[in-house]
Amino acid sequence: MSPRRRRKGDDDLLVAFGGLVVVGLVLVKVGQWVRAHWWILLVIGLVMLVVLAAGVHQRVDRMSRARRRVEGLTYSLGQLDAMHHSVFEGAVRDLLARDGAHDALRCGGRGDLGADVKGHDPLGRLWVIQCKHRSKGPAGSAVGTPDLQTLNGTGRPVHGGDVVVLVTNGRISAPARDFALQQRLHLVDRQVLEQWAQGRRPLWEILPSVPPPRRHPRVQ
Repeated sequence: MSPRRRRKGDDDLLVAFGGLVVVGLVLVKVGQWVRAHWWILLVIGLVMLVVLAAGVHQRVDRMSRARRRVEGLTYSLGQLDAMHHSVFEGAVRDLLARDGAHDALRCGGRGDLGADVKGHDPLGRLWVIQCKHRSKGPAGSAVGTPDLQTLNGTGRPVHGGDVVVLVTNGRISAPARDFALQQRLHLVDRQVLEQWAQGRRPLWEILPSVPPPRRHPRVQ
């Protein structure tokens, strides 16, 4: 090894040793400060616990208020017909939550990729729902195959849905019904929507051929 490299190695060792000494001195000073001001750390810890407890309480309170809001919720077809399409999506979300999907979420809007409402039922199945509101109800245009093709292309591959559903307060064309049957899509037309919105039975008890649950039911 050349003298220059040897000197550089010695210099690096000295720098490293000096750094360790500085770190050691800092740790000693920190330890001394902690021993002298332990009560400050205690106060900080208590404040953090209070903030955490307050956050948990607020979250539980929001969930409790959300459950009370949807308990016993019903809609008439007239109410649903009179809604704006975005309000209709919110109503579908609330009906799903009423049935026990406590994570029901309205996600409709630009870039929703065919899903307006999503949520897990008490048996663990993820429901992916596309809403088609018709302001004229049954007098409006029928939901056609192109709408279902969009839902079919994203409901399972993109959103990972176990149950993929189209909900409308209007009509569904015969070709669309055939396509839904072929692709294992579930349809909630005006008649089924009335039964769901005005009754007390969850949607998974109304629709036929719903996939089996992912897990055993929760014990109430």
